Amino acid sequence: MIAEAKVGNEDLNLCFEKLMMVAAGNGGVKGAKMNRVGITEWKDIPVELLLRIILLVDDRTAIVASGVCSGWRDAICFGLTRLCLSWCRKNMNNLVLSLAPKFTKLQTLILRQENPQLEDEAVETISKFCHDLQDLDLSKSFKLSDSSLYALAHGCPNLKKLNISGCTSFSDEALAYLTNFCRKLKILNLCGCVKAATDHALQAIGRNCNMLQSLNLGWCDNVGDLGVMSLAYGCPDLRCLDLCGCVRITDDSVIALANECLYLRSLGLYYCRNITDRAMYSLAQSRMKNRGSMWESMKGRYDDGGLKSLNISQCTALTPSAVQALCDTFPALHTCSGRHSLVMSGCLNLTSVHCACAVQAHRSFISI
Repeated sequence: MIAEAKVGNEDLNLCFEKLMMVAAGNGGVKGAKMNRVGITEWKDIPVELLLRIILLVDDRTAIVASGVCSGWRDAICFGLTRLCLSWCRKNMNNLVLSLAPKFTKLQTLILRQENPQLEDEAVETISKFCHDLQDLDLSKSFKLSDSSLYALAHGCPNLKKLNISGCTSFSDEALAYLTNFCRKLKILNLCGCVKAATDHALQAIGRNCNMLQSLNLGWCDNVGDLGVMSLAYGCPDLRCLDLCGCVRITDDSVIALANECLYLRSLGLYYCRNITDRAMYSLAQSRMKNRGSMWESMKGRYDDGGLKSLNISQCTALTPSAVQALCDTFPALHTCSGRHSLVMSGCLNLTSVHCACAVQAHRSFISI
């Protein structure tokens, strides 16, 4: 493994040269003067300078550098707060087992995989040593079981961002358990977590994760109105919600979101074929009803409020009048070329719906 490999003199020199080139390239005159202060070998680099250089090199180099000597190891392991191992195509599991006990100050850890490598033991080790972790990406970790979520619940209570998309083995019981301890979650990606993302789990999220701002439930076809309504009532700060492929939800889910989530900016309803005009009108009407309270709550902010992105592709029950009313209500929803924030693919009966700037462009063209 990289972190445990014995580093020879040639490797040390190469590592030193790379670090010094980075320092010189980013430090200008200071980099050019380093030889004058006696920095001619890797062992001469002061800890403070080493940490500044490490922030500029890739993660693989940082790991190699941490194996140079005990001084470098302690400095790097204590100073490094972000690490990405997605470049590791083989033996990521063993690499995590080796690094987690050393890099205890990590706040961000990206373990995205093309081929599943991580096992529960690796996540349990992370949970045991990396208590400051705030951002964890475990996407496509098909080998992980509920044991990983239970470990994270006890070891990483400060998580704010968690990506477990594609982790198909997690259960809703384990996810619900996690939310009892990780109550600071703001961004949660559950795309494709069919077993974990159920109404039971969403009720727990709504009950425990009141600071949640972004949730991806794409293709979680066990999600129903009960779960989405629980989110709406429990997570009033929700801004981005992807319900694409959640075929069980109806207008009741959208109405609850429209009435309770005043900051909702992005909503994905692709292939939600039970959605009708009633949902569209509720979104448009909520804009008018909540305008006063939104103004008060958003004083001092630059966001002008309202939906900025909506995907209603394959929602074939919708009619042009309802969607046009929604488009007129939210000027940030665009159908014009290059600015498609209102996506209606597969809805052939909605071809007459246009945003204000598209209509203006058409009028300008006619007048020429």
